[in-house]
Amino acid sequence: MSSNIHHAAADGYATAAATYVKGRPDYPPAVSAWLHDSLGLAPGASVLDLGAGTGKFTPRLLDTGATVVAVEPVPAMLATLSAALPQVQALAGTATAIPLPDASVDAVVCAQAFHWFATPAALDEILRVLKPGGRLGLVWNLRDASVPWVARLDAIVNRAEGDTPRYYTGAWRLAFPHVGFAPLQETQFSQEHTGSAEDVLFNRVRSTSFIAALPPQERQRIDDEIRQLVASEPALRDRDSISVPYRTAAFVAQKQAA
Repeated sequence: MSSNIHHAAADGYATAAATYVKGRPDYPPAVSAWLHDSLGLAPGASVLDLGAGTGKFTPRLLDTGATVVAVEPVPAMLATLSAALPQVQALAGTATAIPLPDASVDAVVCAQAFHWFATPAALDEILRVLKPGGRLGLVWNLRDASVPWVARLDAIVNRAEGDTPRYYTGAWRLAFPHVGFAPLQETQFSQEHTGSAEDVLFNRVRSTSFIAALPPQERQRIDDEIRQLVASEPALRDRDSISVPYRTAAFVAQKQAA
């Protein structure tokens, strides 16, 4: 594993790829129109799915009709993506060493990923592979912590984060403004992640990089805390299906002429 991959991603995602697939929510339908209108994705365009993981977002890119290339540094995640989406060119690489030629794609999309590599060096490398006028898209799904029980769930998770980069801290924003990119434009969407408690609560939390990297007894402790939350919360207790409210934050920045 390359030394510039954060240890939580290298260790956690190496073992949690299957859990990631089961536990992560999809993206709201409105994202499809955003990809077309804000990023210009359509037949004839090309897009890089950077930090593609298991390919959770990749089908949304394929649905635009654009040609999709996926780049992911964690071998277990890349293997899962390749098995699920054999029609996608899937390459090993990082945000600071993208295995594509200069000015080769119309858009770069980082879904649930940019906080891992929010550096000037990564933005310079993204600029390198973007065509003139190309666009960078950043997308995150995050639980809506304005709901009290969701805030309690987040508190259980966040206690274990250590030094892991996270979207909600806002630290990724320090990479902007960046020479070569126009200012970020933000759009917000809402959705619910509905399913069994095992998937939408337990597997979702287990798929979090820094939790997947914990020793077994620590992971069990977190499972136990979530179980206690479910037992104490009327919206969750004794339910076959649970809906977790999510917000989706989507950002776009266009490459500017030198």
